Amino acid sequence: MGSARSPLGSACLALALAVAALSPRPSIADQQRDPGLKSVVAHAIAQAQCFADRFDSAVWYKLMGPRLSPEVSDPKERVAILKSVYCETHRPGKLRLPPGLVLAVIDVESGFNRWAVSSAGAVGLMQVMPFWPVRLGMPRWELTHVGPNVRMGCAILRYYLKQEHDDYAKALADYNGSVGRRNYSDLVLDHWIKWDGADDLGFTQANQPVRKPPGS
Repeated sequence: MGSARSPLGSACLALALAVAALSPRPSIADQQRDPGLKSVVAHAIAQAQCFADRFDSAVWYKLMGPRLSPEVSDPKERVAILKSVYCETHRPGKLRLPPGLVLAVIDVESGFNRWAVSSAGAVGLMQVMPFWPVRLGMPRWELTHVGPNVRMGCAILRYYLKQEHDDYAKALADYNGSVGRRNYSDLVLDHWIKWDGADDLGFTQANQPVRKPPGS
């Protein structure tokens, strides 16, 4: 993967950084520095294909599109987000991620604003730290793109879920860098209920239990 920087992409990222202080939904995922993450994120980037089942994806768009429309007015961007979330949470051979949980993380982290930048420099929908593109030979501005951002964010979240043996609260605290505190994880878990129903597709076909938001 080349490291050439697009002048337009660089200008867009610079603009996003400049207006970060004005964002009403600042990022709070400012860690992601575990040594074991590098190979995990690199592998996720290398496997960039979409593996969604056609029938399930059609149902997915019809079910989730209207829910996302109040947050994302642009139909093309809305479809791009839904496609990326569905595909990245249904990767064959990987730990299945609850799509509703990923949507909740995006909701809390960026409010579905792909230009969101935190005070620590985390970028995009899932607020991925900007050292990841540098380490992987990618231009930093790709973090403002829906696909690469969701792909890296899901790889990081999956890593922490494995590490914490599917304990959502602990994995979210790792993702956010708030280990030992429940404010962030509780906020995401509360938002997960908003996306209830997102987790029903694909899991039963893979003989895996349908995962539900805690308390639903």
